[in-house]
Amino acid sequence: MTTAAPDARAAFLTLHRPGDPLLLPNAWDAGSARILAALGFAAVATTSSGFAATLGRPDGGATRDETLAHAAVLVAAVDVPVSADLENGFADSPADVARTVADTRRTGVAGASVEDATGRDDEPMYDRGLAVERVAAAAEAAGDLVLTARCENHLYGRDDLADTIARLQAYQEAGADVLYAPGLRDAAAIATVCREVDRPVNALLVAGGPTPQELADAGVARISVGGTFAWNALSALVDAARELQAGGVGFLDRTGPARDVMPRAFQG
Repeated sequence: MTTAAPDARAAFLTLHRPGDPLLLPNAWDAGSARILAALGFAAVATTSSGFAATLGRPDGGATRDETLAHAAVLVAAVDVPVSADLENGFADSPADVARTVADTRRTGVAGASVEDATGRDDEPMYDRGLAVERVAAAAEAAGDLVLTARCENHLYGRDDLADTIARLQAYQEAGADVLYAPGLRDAAAIATVCREVDRPVNALLVAGGPTPQELADAGVARISVGGTFAWNALSALVDAARELQAGGVGFLDRTGPARDVMPRAFQG
């Protein structure tokens, strides 16, 4: 594993422009990453749910070592910056989160994200104080890695915008480069977040939520799709399989888009 050059990470951060956001698609394997790069995306990110699906597991089912190896595979596959989804750093303690981030740097990624969700049903969010300590430890270990700090409130039924903003403000003071509150569905709320922090804001596209243009108008600097590209690919697989089971062959005529892109995506 190698460490990405500092200028590559700096270039990644410059792609985050409020009002003109970076479209950061989430790839789930080397092939999808190459296709996205061939289509002209300036960077790609991993997706915990999409990668876990390639292993036949639910979101959160990939181990720390598997996740780091996966990040290295994507870095080797494409010439654009890669940002790694590290979930909660695969640890509770700040020191262990820092070790995960330090090891992630050696995969060659340009960025990584750490969330403040525990992964436990009984207590889904870390106490704010501990969450800030975790971000501070991650930032110290990140060096010139572009660190995204995630507030998971709105994915766990905690629709407290004031707490979300307070957490994100604390994370920026702790050293985060990019701030992210996935699950926000209201453009006005997202615009408020953008106004109340001094770092680029990432937003997640969600069904029924703001469009990319509406997110740009709100001041967002980066837009992600999470696992939905992977789910679209898997949904196409399910549709084709069911069609075959029913005696149909229409799926044979739906391979054109991939066949058009794959020759240049997979060359070399």
